[in-house]
Amino acid sequence: MNSINDCQGELIPSIARHFRFQWEEAQQAYVLLYPEGMVKLNGSAGEILSCCNGSSTVDEIIDTLEKRYPEAGGLSGDIKEFLGVAHGKQWLQFD
Repeated sequence: MNSINDCQGELIPSIARHFRFQWEEAQQAYVLLYPEGMVKLNGSAGEILSCCNGSSTVDEIIDTLEKRYPEAGGLSGDIKEFLGVAHGKQWLQFD
């Protein structure tokens, strides 16, 4: 799954087991930690991944973020595209 069309709304994303997602004060950013290093995330990526808790569906994540950032307009396409990319990088798994 690497495209917007492949990311189904009923899927439930969670951070892959070999990564740890956290706020890193020294970086002033969300990061993904893994045994070989760290991925510093931009603000949008951090906000999306913070919702990938293993219990919310893709559609619920979109709804949450659209309510949190109403001025951003329709976020569905961007969120689905990012989730597809994150899955392709093996940052996420889907149930």
